[in-house]
Amino acid sequence: MEHNAELRDFLRARRNRLSPQDAGITVSGAPRRVPGLRREELARLAGVSTDYYTRLEQGRHLNVSEAVLDAVARALRLDAAERACLFELARHRTPPRRRPVRPQRVRPEVHRVLDLLGDLTPVFVIGRRTDVLAANRMARTLLTDFDTLPHRDRNLARFMFLDDAARDLYREWDKHAAETVAALRLDAARHPDDPGLTELVGELTIKSAEFRAWWADHNVRQRSHGVKLYHHPVVGDLTLSYEHVLFPGDSDQLVCIHTAEPGSTSEAALQLLAAWTGSGTPASGFPDPEPDPR
Repeated sequence: MEHNAELRDFLRARRNRLSPQDAGITVSGAPRRVPGLRREELARLAGVSTDYYTRLEQGRHLNVSEAVLDAVARALRLDAAERACLFELARHRTPPRRRPVRPQRVRPEVHRVLDLLGDLTPVFVIGRRTDVLAANRMARTLLTDFDTLPHRDRNLARFMFLDDAARDLYREWDKHAAETVAALRLDAARHPDDPGLTELVGELTIKSAEFRAWWADHNVRQRSHGVKLYHHPVVGDLTLSYEHVLFPGDSDQLVCIHTAEPGSTSEAALQLLAAWTGSGTPASGFPDPEPDPR
């Protein structure tokens, strides 16, 4: 019998994370052999039989209804991103057939948006598997000059884990690196047939102990908004807010916009960075990408 290994590992990790106290279950003082809830406890919370939940967690091919998945998500106290991941994983009941994945292209209109946001606003477009599909001059100056890299290396996760400069750039590297792994986990649930993602995860698993450990946690995260602390080698410390914007029709492309608080030292640092880069570099993006061999 074929098993859905990703669903199995995700459910087990989420169950082990949830303590009886968090789930509102009273336990005796006897030692417990599991770090989180027992299967029978989770099944009771979800309103299904222990045997049914056990088969579900083992990744056996079940025709699971949305109502049952909703009940399991509530019992596990999953957030919105985790719930979406559960539904995606349960949907893939058979091993995916590997097929070519079409290269992502950024529409000319999106390139114009990057231009219109100006030279003081770092903006870039993130695609599947955290590929950086386009970036304006300020984003390339703030992070790294992605358009000088080979096509396969224009990737935020590769930069985060394999480029030593990233550890100096992100003042909270551990936090943002772990969030990047969690975003990749959600991407993997949505696109299990993407050979480029499989290649990326395999490479990072081999080359980075931190990535390997965080990937095994099965945490997932939907990119949205927040604050990032940077230390740029030219202008020093910056505190920048970021927003991820999803354009209708481009569900796998997020526009990441960085801004500084008006009148802050970070805004002054961005102005200095803009002056330092000069005006000779094109303002936005990459040319049409070369064919993606993956």
